[in-house]
Amino acid sequence: MNKTVVLIATGGTIASTEDAAEGAVNANLSGHDLLARLHSRPEGISVREEAFGALGSYALDLGMAHRLCRRIAAILENPEVVGVVVTHGTDTMEESAYLSDILVTSEKPVVFTGAQRHAGEPDTDGPRNIADAIRCAASDALRGIGTVVLFEGDIHAAREVSKTHTSRVDAFRSAGLGKLGEVDGGEVYLYRRPTQRVHVATKRLESRVELMLLGLGSSPEYLDFCLQSGVKAVVLAAFGRGNAPRGFADAVRRLSTHNIPVIVASRCPEGRTLPVYGRDSGGCSLAAAGAYFSGSLSPIKARLLMSALLGAGLTAAELTAKIRGAGAS
Repeated sequence: MNKTVVLIATGGTIASTEDAAEGAVNANLSGHDLLARLHSRPEGISVREEAFGALGSYALDLGMAHRLCRRIAAILENPEVVGVVVTHGTDTMEESAYLSDILVTSEKPVVFTGAQRHAGEPDTDGPRNIADAIRCAASDALRGIGTVVLFEGDIHAAREVSKTHTSRVDAFRSAGLGKLGEVDGGEVYLYRRPTQRVHVATKRLESRVELMLLGLGSSPEYLDFCLQSGVKAVVLAAFGRGNAPRGFADAVRRLSTHNIPVIVASRCPEGRTLPVYGRDSGGCSLAAAGAYFSGSLSPIKARLLMSALLGAGLTAAELTAKIRGAGAS
């Protein structure tokens, strides 16, 4: 008896072709179109397609991503379905995949994939990625490991993966940690299982969470603007272990006094944030001012976690516990 996998098509490069008149690449292919372009169907797996939309992932927002996650969860409640594949644009794939990882509680595999070369190109990478993603979604080996990204044969944990190249077909990497496994010769191989995962039950995502990338001599004035404009949390993509330019500790303290959480993440693609340095505004000063530290969670993923946690209406104590449970500190 065949296993059943559902493919949710959301658009992106994988579903795009070039519009000669406009001179641009646009998403216009359905899930049915994508499946029809496969070089060969994985054996023993039945695939049902479902349309979610046809957008470049740069056009998605948190509300759309939350709706996608709810749809994934609903599909997986069907006992006949063993897993879900989501075709998605690569620009924000790591974000939608991470939201799925923290919002979808099913043990069944959820696999995001896409393409770097659009469907009209003769060497498009979409068909191979879709076929491999279907194999992963039907694999018992991927049960219970959370949402993954399948790209160029590599399987990455949603929490850890990032897009690291603008155009190459092997664009996705899990810096410092490596892939979970791979698809080789049509077979799925899993080499390790992620351990730092957290689930958040929420009916909404808080969209008013800002992300600020710090540079040499950056001004903390933007944090005061956030305080005045009703922002609910701020993530700092800070230096190294989690340090900031002068004046940031005082600005963080002003936000903390008004119960606006500030999360300190690192600009570095590898390693953990940790309060080590003092004075104005080393990590110890930021921690004393009330900042949370993201651990090994990237600034982009830390923003999404805060959006979910604030949407769930957690207390300060619950917020601290959940952040630590997600691998932060």
